[in-house]
Amino acid sequence: MESQQHSHYSQALDREMTYKTYGTEGRPVLVFASQSGHWYDYENFGMTEVVRPWIEAGKIRLICADSIDEETWSSHGDGRRRSMQQERWYHYITDELIPAVRRTPDETFITTGCSMGGYHCVNFFCRRPELFDTVIALSGIYRASFFFGDYADDLTYDNSPQDYLENMPADHPYLDIYRQKRIILCVGQGAWEEDLLASTREMDRIFHKLDVPAWVDYWGYDVSHDWPWWRRQLPYFMEKVVPLND
Repeated sequence: MESQQHSHYSQALDREMTYKTYGTEGRPVLVFASQSGHWYDYENFGMTEVVRPWIEAGKIRLICADSIDEETWSSHGDGRRRSMQQERWYHYITDELIPAVRRTPDETFITTGCSMGGYHCVNFFCRRPELFDTVIALSGIYRASFFFGDYADDLTYDNSPQDYLENMPADHPYLDIYRQKRIILCVGQGAWEEDLLASTREMDRIFHKLDVPAWVDYWGYDVSHDWPWWRRQLPYFMEKVVPLND
């Protein structure tokens, strides 16, 4: 499968940022790394391999973004500094990376990720639904307080789907957009999934309250928070979203 590593300067972050693409044809899939991970992790943990059939068939192309979680969600200290850096990275993704890889001005993306990447893909989808048509979130946690503790400001709120969706008014224009999209959240019920399971259940409840269709899939009590399960889940859901034989 064809792959290319890219580097470009980010105005938002004032640094060089790297991403890697796999494939050249098909639906674009924006991949977010797991917590404190980087653009190369998806390949290193075997995730690109499990969707190789889709890539080689020209059904999808992956864009693996880099993260700066070590400066934001995984960091400690000044909460405002952390939340502002998260917002800068958000603008890097939406204003710089997506335009760099978008083939047409109206092309929309599938987005996916595991663990923290599952959170990121839901947050970006919910904040900018015009950019995405599908989200496949695996084992995410969707509230900022899990990482920021007692600290809260306008930017932690804007990056906390569990909070801003809970408070979204019934006439918000995004709701009609969400209803036209495909939302998939998956979580296991085994080891190290307890907090993520609770957060996913809350998202399930909130989407139901908002009358937004979402497929929230709870896997078994043997399903742990780890790569072997995510390597099974990703192709399972990809086949539902982009059937190989169509």
